[in-house]
Amino acid sequence: MRAMVLDRAGEPLRETIVVDPVPGGREVLIRVEACGVCRTDLHIVDGELTEPKLPLIPGHQIVGEVVCGGPGAESLEPGTRVGVPWLGWTCGECEQCRAGRENLCPKARFTGYDIDGGYAELAVADERFCFELPEGPDALELAPLLCGGLIGYRALRFCGDAERLGLYGFGSAAHMICQVARHQGRRVFAFLRRGDDEGAALARSLGAEWTGPSDEPGPEPLDAAIIFAPVGELVPAALRALVPGGVVVCAGIHMSDIPSFPYELLWRERVVRSVANLTRRDGEEFLALAPQVPVRTTVTEYPLALANEALDDLRAGRVNGSAVLRVA
Repeated sequence: MRAMVLDRAGEPLRETIVVDPVPGGREVLIRVEACGVCRTDLHIVDGELTEPKLPLIPGHQIVGEVVCGGPGAESLEPGTRVGVPWLGWTCGECEQCRAGRENLCPKARFTGYDIDGGYAELAVADERFCFELPEGPDALELAPLLCGGLIGYRALRFCGDAERLGLYGFGSAAHMICQVARHQGRRVFAFLRRGDDEGAALARSLGAEWTGPSDEPGPEPLDAAIIFAPVGELVPAALRALVPGGVVVCAGIHMSDIPSFPYELLWRERVVRSVANLTRRDGEEFLALAPQVPVRTTVTEYPLALANEALDDLRAGRVNGSAVLRVA
C-alpha cells in the first residue's frame, strides 16, 4: 500500500510502498478514505512530542471502511464506515480506566504516534476504539470531527455553563466548537493572530459576535476561555480577560512554556486547567450532537502525496479551517 512515513523527527515524510497491515486480536483492517491533518501531527513530525514509534505512519483523524476483522473482532462488519481517533487503546484495568478517565491511562496507546495511522491507503485499529459513522457525508467533512471536534468538545464541557466564551486561535477545533457553543446559546468571542483576516471572517460567519487580536482584551469580560493555539503566552492573556471565578482551558497536547504572571491574575478563584486526550464517551456524545447542530466543517483538501505540503501550510498558518488528506 502507499503510505507517507516519518523516519526521523525534523525530516519530511517519505512517500513509499509498505506491506499491507494485518489485523490481530480485536483489530479491524480499514480502507482509508480520508485522514485529517492535525497540529498534533505537526508536533510529532517536528519532534516536539518526543517518543513516537519510528518509522511511523502519522494521522489520527481517519475515516474509512472496514475490510475485515482480526480473529477476535466481534462488533464491526466488513463494509461498516468508521472513524478512528487519537485514543487507540487503553488497558481498562488501571485506577484511571476504572474511574472513567481512560484518557489518562498510563499505558494508553495513540493512533499515529504509538500505532501507525491514516496517512496511508490501509490502517488497522482496535474495533473498541472506532466510532461508526454515517454513510452520506463526504469523508473530508467527517475527518476533522475525530480530533479537533472531539478535543474541542471535551474542552467546552470544562467551561461549565459559561455564557461569554473566548476562543484563542481559530483553526480546525475552534471553527467546529464555535458552532456547538452558538447552538448551546453561548456568546463567542474569537481571538486570533494579528492579520488573520480569513480566520476572522470564518469566525464571524460561524456566529462569533466579535473578533480581535489575541494579545488584547475583548470588548467585555469572559466567563471562560479555551486556548487552542499552542502558545503559552496566551494563558496570562486569557486570565486577564476573565471574570472572577472564570476558567481557562488549555486544549492542546503541546504548548510552549507559560511565562510567569502575577498572582492577582489567578486570584479570585480563577482556574487554569488542561485537557488530555479524550474518552470514548466524549466521542459518542459529540458525534451524536454534531448532526443536530449541525456542525459544518471548512476543509482544505490535499492528496495523500502532498501530506508534507499540508503540514507546511498548517505550520505557516495558511489553512483556513481544517486540512484533510484525500486518500481513496
